Amino acid sequence: MFSSKSCPILSCHYPCLPSLHPPQKLFHRTHSILKPKTLNPGTGLSLSHPFSSVGRRALLQICRDSNESKNFGGSFLVEKEIAVERSGDGDGSANNWTTSILLFGLWAGLMYYVFQLAPNQTPAGDVYYLQKLLNLKGDDGFQMNEVLVALWYFMGLWPFIYSMLLVPTGRSSTSKIPVWPFLVVSFFGGAYALIPYFVLWKPPPPAVGEDEISRWPLNFLDSKITAGILLVAGLGLTMYAGLANSDVWKEFYRYFRESKFIHITCIDFALCSAFSPFWVYNDMTARRWTSQSSWLLPVALVPILGPCLYLLLRPPLSALPVSTPSVIIEKE
Repeated sequence: MFSSKSCPILSCHYPCLPSLHPPQKLFHRTHSILKPKTLNPGTGLSLSHPFSSVGRRALLQICRDSNESKNFGGSFLVEKEIAVERSGDGDGSANNWTTSILLFGLWAGLMYYVFQLAPNQTPAGDVYYLQKLLNLKGDDGFQMNEVLVALWYFMGLWPFIYSMLLVPTGRSSTSKIPVWPFLVVSFFGGAYALIPYFVLWKPPPPAVGEDEISRWPLNFLDSKITAGILLVAGLGLTMYAGLANSDVWKEFYRYFRESKFIHITCIDFALCSAFSPFWVYNDMTARRWTSQSSWLLPVALVPILGPCLYLLLRPPLSALPVSTPSVIIEKE
């Protein structure tokens, strides 16, 4: 029999007995997991270890995947913010429908007024005025009213101005309805032909290819030469009508009260002037030029001259970044 006194092996006088499971490896393994970037010798991730390259590649793969997931999440949030900025919140669609309904009601009321309520005391005179303005009548000794002539040519400038404002930034990417048929008809119907497109318009604009910028019609509609010609023509017509004496203006006012043709043309001019500042602002926002050109917004309220000045000063599409939240220019 062995007692505790006679057997010192069973006593606590030898605390340094070797352990069957030394904790050193566990400590190094834990240390290597907590600090995977530390590659010191003896930590379990020594470069001389036969599996160290595999472990390092796996570690780098994990770090890269985690960074890519973070970048993907960040880009997703940015794209989501851009989508919200483009389309608005849940109330945006309701507001768009409300605006479309109001515009449609305005257009329907205008059509009813034009065909039913507008003064029509001189139908034969309207035909004669139209023939004279189209140069279908020779020199018969009748002198056309200078203000009426200026108004007629003003209405020929508006379709070009709206074409330069609506293409490409006024096009709709969420609707399959193109803008060009409305622009073509506007050369004959003015704002009466454009308002239906305003009703159907749904932003944002579609992407614009780099090759499209250098082709017809964008190379013509985005040209500074075209904008300069429109501005010079607008200035000339404004001076031509402004220099007319008071008798000419009184005669024009009498035409406005009696002639259906002149009456609805004046309303058409007023409508084009009223809608143009909005499309100037829309184009300005799409080109991301609002901070530098905020002073042009009140100038755009001036009929003809304000929008023409903006078209002359705005940055060209070729100078814009390749991708922006409003206008996307695709590289081929």
